Amino acid sequence: MAQIDVYNQEAAVVKQVELNDAVFGIEPNQQAIYDAVLVYLAGCRQGTHSTLTRAFVSGTGKKPFKQKGTGRARQGSTRATQWRHGAIAFGPHPRKYNLKMNRKVRRLAYRSALSEKLADNSLTVVENLNFDEIKTKKAVALMNAFKFDRKTLFVADAAEDFDNAYVSMRNIPNATLVTVPMLNVYDIANADRIVFTEAAAAKAGEVFAE
Repeated sequence: MAQIDVYNQEAAVVKQVELNDAVFGIEPNQQAIYDAVLVYLAGCRQGTHSTLTRAFVSGTGKKPFKQKGTGRARQGSTRATQWRHGAIAFGPHPRKYNLKMNRKVRRLAYRSALSEKLADNSLTVVENLNFDEIKTKKAVALMNAFKFDRKTLFVADAAEDFDNAYVSMRNIPNATLVTVPMLNVYDIANADRIVFTEAAAAKAGEVFAE
């Protein structure tokens, strides 16, 4: 079990806890992380793009001019792709971009991403994110105390009281607060710093070890 310092909201070390090596201490599998990010980003695509083929472009079906005798190239329809206001050839149509990923590989991607953050010293554990009031200044003070000035992902346990902290961080562009079930590999990899509460770190050690 890896030992890691636990901080209070003033960035002072108060104790140490053990993290599950099966989740936070493995050799990161870069391919699994890449595949998980690819699946996430593909799922974010709406796939609502659409272009008009010759069957859907408005216009007459009449031949624009006679076949022979004009000296011009023969044409059969003004709705052909080479004409202005004509159709689009091989254009995109509505589709789903969703990709599938095996559960074991998905779990491996979570463990790899978290282990990589810990190995890079980009993972911090705090006692809790309990705020006595909704105050953006309090969230800013917390980040300043730890000198978090880049993209920071806060993770809390769903059973904790973090509602005030969640609302307080909404106006901070480089801070995001999620619960353990809401974690995804893209957010972990995209964040410069990931901050777990003590309860969330223990929960993640249980959930992703399965």
